[in-house]
Amino acid sequence: MAFARIMRLMRRELDGWRLAGLGWAAVLLLPFLFIFSAWFAEPNEQWLQIRAYLLKDYVAGTVRLTVLTGLLTALLGVSLAWLVAAHDFPLRRFFRWALLLPLAIPPYIAAYTYSNMLSYTGVVQKTLRGLGIEVSQKWLAFGSMRGALFSFVFFLYPYVYLIARTFMERQCASWVENARLLGARPLTVFFRVALPMARPAVAGGVALVVYEVLGDYGVTSYFGVRTLTTGIFQTWFGMYDVESAMRLASWLMAAVVGLFFLERWLRRGRRYGVSGRSRPIALTRLRGIAAALAFAFCFLVFALGFLIPVLQLIAWAFLSFEDVWKPRFWRWTLNTVAVAMVAAFAVTAISLVVANVCRRRTALNQLLARWVTAGYAMPGAVIAIGILAVFIELDRLLAPFYAAAGWGERPLLLSTSVAMLVLGYVIRFTATGYNSVEAGYEGIGSRFTESARLLGHGRTRTFFRVEMPLLRGSIAVGFLLTFVEICKELPLALLLRPFNFETLATQTYRYAKDEQIILAALPSLLVIAVSLLSVAVLHAAERRMER
Repeated sequence: MAFARIMRLMRRELDGWRLAGLGWAAVLLLPFLFIFSAWFAEPNEQWLQIRAYLLKDYVAGTVRLTVLTGLLTALLGVSLAWLVAAHDFPLRRFFRWALLLPLAIPPYIAAYTYSNMLSYTGVVQKTLRGLGIEVSQKWLAFGSMRGALFSFVFFLYPYVYLIARTFMERQCASWVENARLLGARPLTVFFRVALPMARPAVAGGVALVVYEVLGDYGVTSYFGVRTLTTGIFQTWFGMYDVESAMRLASWLMAAVVGLFFLERWLRRGRRYGVSGRSRPIALTRLRGIAAALAFAFCFLVFALGFLIPVLQLIAWAFLSFEDVWKPRFWRWTLNTVAVAMVAAFAVTAISLVVANVCRRRTALNQLLARWVTAGYAMPGAVIAIGILAVFIELDRLLAPFYAAAGWGERPLLLSTSVAMLVLGYVIRFTATGYNSVEAGYEGIGSRFTESARLLGHGRTRTFFRVEMPLLRGSIAVGFLLTFVEICKELPLALLLRPFNFETLATQTYRYAKDEQIILAALPSLLVIAVSLLSVAVLHAAERRMER
């Protein structure tokens, strides 16, 4: 009797949808298990050297860079969010969405663009010398930690700005207005009311920034900043030591997991915001010098974060057009689009399956949702090393079959295929597609699904006939955002691409690394143009929510 009850429960709970979701969770788990297995392996000589002489520098550089970037992006993003959310000044409506545009420029593109512009032979110093102005080199030095911080802060602050601004506009209105009626000064309203209420939004934005910094390789390698990510690349490409690279990846993965639990612990038992229907905050009109300063501040950030680098890249693109606009350029573009399309389709399919399963708010489903979206918080280098280890092991296990088929004794078929790159993209960006589909499910509710089930339709038939047509918009948005993220992603492509397989991102980085900055302009502009689609989608989604 008990056995029969258990079997009925398993048939009800473990249907095809749930099994597919759990299967993907198992695939996701495998690379991370391989990474953590490095903790239990006997260390080799190279790892002992790295641990003795380099690990301390890697950890110190990572901590310093993430802490400083987090603090500075929080300062810049919150300042802009409060200024735009609560005040009226010239061109405020323009800056409200224009301050999101730096998201379209990957930090590694910004890094080499500004580095060249501020160099001794760059446009800035040449212009100043033409005007008879001599500026000390130390003031314009754009290397090492200073350059990395600038590249991260001015091109990642929109994560904090967008989340904090949205929260302040919708959740702080009544409290801010009450404080104003009680005679509180503007700074008092900000520090005593708005900022404490927006704390979880700010923390969420800063967490996204920190994850981006931890996963970066383009900026840190270009400026020579030692971090755990650069250490992984140096160990793999320089020493060809997969084992030591896995050990460094495990350190980086442990840092990400620790950061996640720290953020949860800091927010335990705390609630912020207001219940019920929110209304927009009443704007304080700025006049005179205050209005001019607000405009100048927003314009300066917009110019540094988007306008100046884009104009410079356009100028370089005209100079290098004939040298870059060749068949190889179209090959890089085709490679980028092809892998992005395949990976985005896979992400969309997985997101639909998992989101359908997780409509039932059970503990297992919540765990499944968190796990399949955890890849977004993991640095690309960590995911890449885990996938490399898995595919190398698969080639080792399949070696007898390769030999029987006449392909050689131990060929590296799987570990040199584009399948690794596609899988890395899917693991990394499943969260992008899932969040969009989940929001779509929340928007349509459950009444249509329940009606179809009452009429005798099964789960699969209900999905294809009822739910999927209603989710078309969310599916399209998730697919587009995933496609854009993949097109501009660098660490995964550098580590997992097959030999002689270049994408726009990898070729841009290669040009910059070889100091062929002008040649990198055209592929950079194409990456930025694609990235602008994500900003447009975010802006359109925000306006739809407002309506």
